[in-house]
Amino acid sequence: MDTPDNGEGLKGVNFGPGFHATVGQHVDRSAYDRYVGDWSRLFVPTVLAAAEVAAADRILDIATGPGEAAALALAQVGPAGLVVGVDLSLAMLTAAHSRFAGARFRPVVSDGQALPFADATFDAVLCQLGLMFFPDPARGLAEFRRVLRPHRHAAVCVISTRERAPMWGVLAEILSRYLPAQQEVLHLSFALADAGRLERLLATTGFREISVTRETREGSFESFDDYWVPIEEGVGSLPQAYLALPAIASTGSTRGGAGAASAIRIQWTASNEC
Repeated sequence: MDTPDNGEGLKGVNFGPGFHATVGQHVDRSAYDRYVGDWSRLFVPTVLAAAEVAAADRILDIATGPGEAAALALAQVGPAGLVVGVDLSLAMLTAAHSRFAGARFRPVVSDGQALPFADATFDAVLCQLGLMFFPDPARGLAEFRRVLRPHRHAAVCVISTRERAPMWGVLAEILSRYLPAQQEVLHLSFALADAGRLERLLATTGFREISVTRETREGSFESFDDYWVPIEEGVGSLPQAYLALPAIASTGSTRGGAGAASAIRIQWTASNEC
């Protein structure tokens, strides 16, 4: 896409709570998997290992979405454990709940910055690719620590810089040329890419023995369509913004057929209270 010169603005996009699900619409979990989930789950084992999730644990998964981290957590805690999935988006929780029907999973609609749980309720707190969307990440982390039992662990996974996550970073950069007023929202995915800032946030909210490391995973797309079709299905903030562009809304698909390959780099953080 070339940079527009006619000043067209964003029309018709209605970001729901948490930015990833359109208000009033269900979440297509298959589309979400292909846009985010396939990448997200590459890092989930590392996040659960950092949180030291064990059998019979009570786990809080914040910004659970359709349940990428919750799925592996359920397998690790077993029938004696419990996973509580919190999300601002009812549509996301509905997708997760249908996925885990009959499992020890409890969905709760809640703001991660104001959790409806008593102090020291959970054995581990997870937040997989969610903290960077919080209006006040420090407030969220303070809540993570409050509901965590003493001497247990919280683990957070955030996306690194847009250059290290090119399948989202390139799209955010190009959309920002068309939608300069929406640039901040379009780049929220990378808002906590600074490892030093993330460590300071954890320290100021009371966590100790903080570890911040950068993990890298690579994957590829078989074709341009393999990359682009999930974007056109509109799950996530960037796809919603793309579909709301006046030219796209009026003409529909812009797919091509070129091959593509991409690698992602994401930072994860493990912390614990002594």
